[in-house]
Amino acid sequence: MIDLAIFDEHKLVLEGLSGLLSGISDVRVVLSCDDRNILVQKLKSIQAHVLILNMHDISVRNLNLIVQLNISNPKLKILIVSIIDNEEIVLKTIKAGAKGFLGKDADRTSLMEAIYSLRNGHDYYSKSITHLLLNRYISSLKTDEMSQNADVSNLSARQIEILKLWGENYSNQEIADRFFISVRTVESHKNHIMQKLNLKSTVDMVKFAIKNNIIEI
Repeated sequence: MIDLAIFDEHKLVLEGLSGLLSGISDVRVVLSCDDRNILVQKLKSIQAHVLILNMHDISVRNLNLIVQLNISNPKLKILIVSIIDNEEIVLKTIKAGAKGFLGKDADRTSLMEAIYSLRNGHDYYSKSITHLLLNRYISSLKTDEMSQNADVSNLSARQIEILKLWGENYSNQEIADRFFISVRTVESHKNHIMQKLNLKSTVDMVKFAIKNNIIEI
């Protein structure tokens, strides 16, 4: 069971997010909050695995909130949801300690993928954010070294196929439909890929695929 906390200063949006996640058998909303002070206090006694922070502005105050929550709840994985998704903002939230970022292109499917990825110990970024970070990576490709342990020969043929499709922006559901497997199995394959290659995020997966000519840019 994945225990979720949700924060949004707009009650209507907060109720919408809670409703979006209701009825999912292995997800439980243990805290729904619209006051940052109450959020900080409640998380001292409530053990949540993932916190969804819906931010309508990425101010210093909000960045400090991320830092504060990371210090007081080191095991808590913070997922940012925001329509403000320029490179500088995304990088600031990552530096503050957020483990995921969903931009304005995110839907319920990507929200669930993000929750499962963070719970499994991996970072997660929606497609628009992944492209944003990849553009930064590609511009400095020659100076950015991948882990020496990352070797494509460690992967099975199926894992390489899944990595290729993921790098070409197929969703977990689309990959599952293509191979007649479940979304959970796709997620499991992705986790195994990251473990075998010693990668920390889906962005790193795509970077690896580019460098090893699994996908073309």
